[in-house]
Amino acid sequence: MLQPYLPLVLMFALAGAFALFSVTAAPFVGPRRYNKAKLEAYECGIEPSPQPMVGGGRMPVAYYLTAMLFILFDIEMVFLYPFAVTADSLGLFGLVEIVLFIGTVGFAYIYVWRRGGLDWN
Repeated sequence: MLQPYLPLVLMFALAGAFALFSVTAAPFVGPRRYNKAKLEAYECGIEPSPQPMVGGGRMPVAYYLTAMLFILFDIEMVFLYPFAVTADSLGLFGLVEIVLFIGTVGFAYIYVWRRGGLDWN
């Protein structure tokens, strides 16, 4: 009864063992020479200041907008992959649905592009 799930359980066990091995082995095989640049904090291209700002400072909104756009278009690819795998069996219905989906995401992309959301200036 549970035999069909054996490959899935083995795959999870293998993934867990690999993750545990990677975390355990990293300190032993990683580089040990640190310099001043590696020990400094990196704040998304903003030069870190030695004095902390009152209230933590403000990050430009462009960083957050770029992250949200990345997530939006990344999720689009996640939804397109299953369609690409089953495109033959879905037929005309699947084609219409994916064209509507790509049209909706394309409209969002054009809107962001025209509003200047993709400009770094």
